[in-house]
Amino acid sequence: MKIADRYREVLAWFAENNPTAETELKYDSPFHLLLAVILSAQCTDKRVNIVTPPLFEAYPDPASLADATEEEVFSYIKSVSFPNNKTRHLIGAARMLRDVYGSEVPGTLDELVKLPGVGRKTANVMLAVVWGRSAMAVDTHVFRVSNRIGLTRNSKTPLETERTLMRYIPEETVPLAHHWLILHGRYVCKARRPECEACGLTPWCQYFQKESKKK
Repeated sequence: MKIADRYREVLAWFAENNPTAETELKYDSPFHLLLAVILSAQCTDKRVNIVTPPLFEAYPDPASLADATEEEVFSYIKSVSFPNNKTRHLIGAARMLRDVYGSEVPGTLDELVKLPGVGRKTANVMLAVVWGRSAMAVDTHVFRVSNRIGLTRNSKTPLETERTLMRYIPEETVPLAHHWLILHGRYVCKARRPECEACGLTPWCQYFQKESKKK
């Protein structure tokens, strides 16, 4: 199967079976989404959604968080992974938003990645979710699922995966496709034991075809 054909079939399946996919992170403003995405690095969305409501209430805007102490912020997020580093990132990002961007979350990749705790993946999440931009955030789920299905071919880095996906996925579909791949990796195409028997993508999945031949 040609890779363009595989993309067409896979995207069509997702569009039919999960047409309204969206982030599972809970937020009420671009600023709070930014905090949630920073906290979600190597941590589950479920855990992040537990700690963010009181955090958001305590710090409704960049100015309030910028003036907080590390001890205060740590007390809210101590149950997430790497809380010490993330505490510094949250406060640092809030201070930069206040001092450089007038307490507004910037809307470009180049500006976003200047914020403490914000890498390319986090920036792309913000662009796709907040502004609906054609931006593909490649996390471990997207990286794994893309390689298994055969949407990418032996990509070695998230950036390679991002560039390949952006090449073949229609621009207007990219923000939605980002969620499709993440959710599929989270609930079906799991890292240790993919649930192929529950997957509707098996007719086009290279991983499934290889495993079937082995059996």
